[in-house]
Amino acid sequence: MNYKYIVFFLLIISTSFFAQSKKEVKKFKIKSSSVTSTENGKTQNEGKLVFDASGNIIEKTDYNKDGQIKSINRIKYNSDGDDIEDNQYDGTNKLIEKTLTKYNADGDKIEEVVFDAYAKIIKKHIFIYNNKGLKLERKTFDALGKLISTKLYTYYFK
Repeated sequence: MNYKYIVFFLLIISTSFFAQSKKEVKKFKIKSSSVTSTENGKTQNEGKLVFDASGNIIEKTDYNKDGQIKSINRIKYNSDGDDIEDNQYDGTNKLIEKTLTKYNADGDKIEEVVFDAYAKIIKKHIFIYNNKGLKLERKTFDALGKLISTKLYTYYFK
């Protein structure tokens, strides 16, 4: 019976390490973290995060089942700690996609524009908020500016 608890406890610890809060990363001055798994005696990488001094993720690496790099995201932040640029690369470090994000004066995300490797717009997300700062809609437009989807957010209060 104790064996089951130990395995469960180790599983919880291993999954929570990769999900450290920004506050914990900054407090403990964590530079990077990684997740590996062992199955049938074979250990393989699953992911790696690199942090800046503020605790922001500045690089995220995902690995495929063979342990090869599947993708790398390199993220840039503004002075408020909001992610403003996310560059996604494939396993050979070739740019696949770039996402630029804009915020309003309240720090709410108002726009995301996704570009391909050739700096052509793939899609754009526009976010709409009410006067209380609650997100109401996310509209997605294609490369030609045609509305392709709308996501509505509904809130229920007491």
